[in-house]
Amino acid sequence: MTSIAIVGAGPQLGLAIARTFGSHGFDVALISRNLDKLDALVGKLAADGINAAAFPADVLDRDALTQALQDAATKFGGIDVLEYSPVGTFGTTALTTPTATDPSHVQHEMEFQLYGAIAATQAVLPAMRDAAAGTLLYTTGAGSIDPVPQVANVNAAAAALRNWAINLHKELDGTGVQAAHVGIDVSIGVSVVPGFPTAQPDEISPVYWELHTSNRDQAERVFSL
Repeated sequence: MTSIAIVGAGPQLGLAIARTFGSHGFDVALISRNLDKLDALVGKLAADGINAAAFPADVLDRDALTQALQDAATKFGGIDVLEYSPVGTFGTTALTTPTATDPSHVQHEMEFQLYGAIAATQAVLPAMRDAAAGTLLYTTGAGSIDPVPQVANVNAAAAALRNWAINLHKELDGTGVQAAHVGIDVSIGVSVVPGFPTAQPDEISPVYWELHTSNRDQAERVFSL
């Protein structure tokens, strides 16, 4: 059997990615903070005939995140694909312009985005390298490429994750393990910013399948309309 671990699994893009991979026979490990929400997603996937399980962990708690991924690997016999896309909430994420940004504003986002991604990768990459197979996918908003002043601290950390992911792709070239960054240049599901394009999650999720299968030589895909 093959499996995907989705870190930051949510009811929109995370669920769509789970359905995309699950429709190809993948087991699905869902990892985020809220067990009740994870259980609801597991139920939706079960209704689609997809085998999924919840592993609650906060990406800011790196020991818990590592344990959740180890538990998922034990349950499913390994992790073949890691997708990392945690999403902050307005209650926990301060949004700052460049001139209003303190180091602490960026530090929180670095912990959330880059450091969490590194911890998750360390939990699954050794087995992938031993198998000479596997895929590591990291998601940010397109502000990691073309930043927006209103969310400067988030963009700075996202840019760091993008840089690291593309560099990881270069390091892993020839090992059988794929690493790639996905930049999302749309609102997902519902319009957030007037005039900014919106796409449905199931329009975006095929990009992840393609990076795992037919586009393994690519270090980055940007989804835009």
